[in-house]
Amino acid sequence: AFLVLTGPSEVKGIWKGSTAVPCAYVPVEDFVQQTLTWTVVHDQSSGTIFRRDGSDDHILLSEYRGRVSVPKDAPGNVSLHILNLEISDRGAYTCQVTWRASNNSLITKEITTKLEVVKVAVTKPIIRAGELGLTVLAGARTSLTCVASGSPPISYRWFRDTPGGKALLLSSQAELAWDSLQPSDAGTYYCEAENR
Repeated sequence: AFLVLTGPSEVKGIWKGSTAVPCAYVPVEDFVQQTLTWTVVHDQSSGTIFRRDGSDDHILLSEYRGRVSVPKDAPGNVSLHILNLEISDRGAYTCQVTWRASNNSLITKEITTKLEVVKVAVTKPIIRAGELGLTVLAGARTSLTCVASGSPPISYRWFRDTPGGKALLLSSQAELAWDSLQPSDAGTYYCEAENR
C-alpha cells in the first residue's frame, strides 16, 4: 500500500465560499515528487488547472487564477484549495502525482473527485461573542479574531471606541493583531461582520 493517493469520491462546496479538493499520500523514502497536476472536466470543457514541477507552481486555466493553491510546506498533502467558488467550478477534478525513484524510474498515480457547488439559503452573519475583559501583558503579541457564521462571502471590520463616541476603523480582516501591546492599546474594540 505504498505511494497511494487518497481522497473522497465527492466533495461539496458552497457558492461564493471556499473548499479544498483533498488529495494526499504518505511520503516514502527514496521517492521524490516530480510533478503534480490537477485537471478538471466540466460540463462543457476540460483542462489542466494547476501544475507543480520542482518548486514552481503554474496556474494554467485563467478562470482559476488568483483562486487556487496547493499547500507548499505539507509533504504528501497536495489538496487543491479553491476560493470564491462559482457554480461553473463543478466537475470532476483529477489529482495526478509522478514520483522519481532512486533508480530513476517514474511512478504515476491519480485519483478523481467530483466537486458539487451548492447554493445555500442566505443567512445573515452571526458573530460568536468574544471574551470580555481580556487582560494581556504589555509588550506581548496578541490578536483578536472575529468569527461569524452565515452565507459567504463574509467581510469583517474591526473598530475601536474613541472618546467622543467616534469609532476608529482599524482593520478589514477577521483578525486584529498586535506585535507588541502598549498600555495605550487598552480600550474597547468591536467587530462588524457583513455579507450579501
